[in-house]
Amino acid sequence: MTVGTLAGLDNRIVVAGRVTTWRDLPEPALPSPAAVLTAGPAEALAAARHHAAYGTELLLTSAARMDRAMRDELRAAGFTVTGPGSDAEPAVRSRPAEPGRLWLLTSGSTGRPKRVGHTLESLTTVRGVQPARTWLCPYASGTYAWWQVVTLSLTQPGQHLVVVDADELDDWPALAAAHGVDAASGTPTFWRRTLHRDPAALARVPLRQLTLGGEPVDQAVLDRLREVFPAARISWIYASSEVGASIVVHDGRAGFPVGWLDRRLPGRPTLSVDGEELVIISPHHGAGLDGPVRTGDRVQVVDGRVLITGRLDSDEINVGGSKVSAGLVRGVLAAHPRLAWARVSGRRAPLLGRMVVAEVVPTASDDAPDEAELVRWCADRLPEHAVPRRIRLLPEIPVKETLKSDV
Repeated sequence: MTVGTLAGLDNRIVVAGRVTTWRDLPEPALPSPAAVLTAGPAEALAAARHHAAYGTELLLTSAARMDRAMRDELRAAGFTVTGPGSDAEPAVRSRPAEPGRLWLLTSGSTGRPKRVGHTLESLTTVRGVQPARTWLCPYASGTYAWWQVVTLSLTQPGQHLVVVDADELDDWPALAAAHGVDAASGTPTFWRRTLHRDPAALARVPLRQLTLGGEPVDQAVLDRLREVFPAARISWIYASSEVGASIVVHDGRAGFPVGWLDRRLPGRPTLSVDGEELVIISPHHGAGLDGPVRTGDRVQVVDGRVLITGRLDSDEINVGGSKVSAGLVRGVLAAHPRLAWARVSGRRAPLLGRMVVAEVVPTASDDAPDEAELVRWCADRLPEHAVPRRIRLLPEIPVKETLKSDV
């Protein structure tokens, strides 16, 4: 893929209140290989445009994600590190650049972030003709989800882009309505937080396409979005830096049909389960990850649907020898009509070893269910050992720069 083949160069981009196009973005002077640490979305988009034009070997991430140890690691791997407010830090060792290579950092949910190699071609997963849309992009620069929206706008005519910076997240519905956003992609936490803070402002955004990804998607958040946008298409996507966009569901239900398991279709990912772990063979994989990739995500089959409940290393709670899925307990709490969000974890306890505890955010502070009511709600729907023994109310839904809340 070269800049001459990009059909979206004249698409409109709104960033930091300024309207421009991909074609008119400034071109930074970047070495190759380069690790670009951005302070805001404008620099990130310019670096992506530069890569599309020149094939610069590029790792792009926000400066907030980069500590001193990671900078040194990148320099030792041959990258010149450039960032806001400081001179470029040259690579410790020189090596030939790999033209066309893009590097993504994993989220670091299982330890330190790792580098995964891609190209503009492998990151571009939407190839069919699309209806004209103006997309909201709230993701942190350089993440897989950010690249998915960016490549869509770069490669497809009529896919305009409104980029939301971190300090605009609380008021994004007003920004989106002002610029005619009719399609938006975000994590479940992003959507829950907006539904909780200002559902009326959200309803004023003329959305025709809503997409969720990056975290487990439960039925409660899908149903609440459907109430606000009854005519929109609501989709959820399972995607990661390692296996790309591998699962796309449009039917308004959490999970995917069990009939999709072990289905082999040309050009499509193959999904399987080993034990309780999701395993994917994907045509959109990162460099060197062909063949079966163990995702580290736990799945359970419920009523003919394969539900992704969370990470294997954090989803399972051992209560007195009985296994409890934190994700399934979270789903029960999230279904409570007066809760906007829930997080479930295990805590050390005498005799049992671990007990289930939860944090929740009510939909309205003046109509919050008390702990006893929530315990009864869970006891009616869960086995006794899975019922949370401590439930703490929080005033706001917590969120990280990745738009996740560590659920």
